[in-house]
Amino acid sequence: MGALCAASARTNDPGTALRRQLAWQVALEAVGFSPGIIDGAIGRKTQLATREFQRMRGLKQTGQLDSQTAQALQIDPNNVLQSPRIEARHLKDIGPDPASWLARSKLSRLGHRDLEEVLAEQYHCTRGLLRRLNPGVTITDLKVGDTFIAPQVIPPARPRPAPVIEINLSEQIIRVIDRDNKLVGLFHCSIAAHRAKRPTGQARITRIVPNPEYTFRPEMWPEVTEKIDQALRIPPGPRNPVGRCWIALSLPGYGIHGTPNPELIGKTGSHGCFRMTNWDALRLSTMVRIDTEVRFVE
Repeated sequence: MGALCAASARTNDPGTALRRQLAWQVALEAVGFSPGIIDGAIGRKTQLATREFQRMRGLKQTGQLDSQTAQALQIDPNNVLQSPRIEARHLKDIGPDPASWLARSKLSRLGHRDLEEVLAEQYHCTRGLLRRLNPGVTITDLKVGDTFIAPQVIPPARPRPAPVIEINLSEQIIRVIDRDNKLVGLFHCSIAAHRAKRPTGQARITRIVPNPEYTFRPEMWPEVTEKIDQALRIPPGPRNPVGRCWIALSLPGYGIHGTPNPELIGKTGSHGCFRMTNWDALRLSTMVRIDTEVRFVE
């Protein structure tokens, strides 16, 4: 039995509906128009990314997967699922995640909480999708050598650095614009919960830091009840508060970064920065450079 047949047998999807929706999201992500997070459910983020792709290609802007859009995206429902094996590196990416900020500061790395979280990040999907694709399987109990079903993730080609990115505060969207004024990337983000902390005008990128450390300053986290009277160094790792990548802006204290909670992007506000999934932040970091212009629009 092939990987796709095995996937069909192990899901509750009797036909092509789930695979078609997954192929739609995977194809959008592959061309740089992020559906947010791959979940097999076509919602606002996927439809927005589809409309922008259609606009860029000169297609009718329906936000739906019509035949012309499916052809332009080259969606492939028959090859959208795979059966990888658990590897030792997956288990090595798991680490302690104490609730205390002081305890976190004493670690050398902030790994994922469990295997399901490791795989969800690797395959850019929700934990719920992994469970749907693997009914009857407890993902966190899998061992090295065990197989599971996951969506395909297509590695993107490395683009030329873009001179401009535009952050739309009302849409919570980051658009990447190339030197020909063409839209070449679209990503979803969370923005500051308080309107007063949302920047206006323009800025520029000053630093790009993969695998960053984070400085916890208690005055910036009023919701934290733990008694801390000094700044703390929080180690790098996927559960670092700024995730796997930090893109610093020329506005003091502001940046674009990853997150340890990708399923909350666009659903919760930040302290002021622009929060993305770890994989989208890393991809954006390959599409920009030092001095790339950042425009804030409503």
